[in-house]
Amino acid sequence: MSAKCFVDTNILFYAQDKSAGQKHERAAIIVADLWQSAAGVLSTQVLQEFCVAVRRVDRNRTIEDLRQWVERYSEWEIVVNTSESIRAALNLESRYQISFWDALIIRAAQVGRADILYTEDLNDGQVFGSVRVVNPLIVT
Repeated sequence: MSAKCFVDTNILFYAQDKSAGQKHERAAIIVADLWQSAAGVLSTQVLQEFCVAVRRVDRNRTIEDLRQWVERYSEWEIVVNTSESIRAALNLESRYQISFWDALIIRAAQVGRADILYTEDLNDGQVFGSVRVVNPLIVT
């Protein structure tokens, strides 16, 4: 993998959730490949949502566990959402009739110059400017 790849919260979550079966296996492969290639891109939004999702599903997960995961993923390129990002996301939301949160993810992928956005929340193959959506969890 040489192209920069933005990873949405659901892929990051499934990569850690061993109870997710095939979704875990597929997401774990993507994340491992991105560690190897140093091509992973995340945003502050993804890290925030990841912490909330993990705590919602696993109440036994400690703050220290989350802190360690965030610390580790902070080695990837992290896009910080700004007021400009929010304005651009509002434009994307309107143009493509998608949720604001998905639009903010797309905008972060664009800012991070990612070619691929790994997510299960948007249509596989959909293109937003230079960013192509890939749903690695689809079973063919």
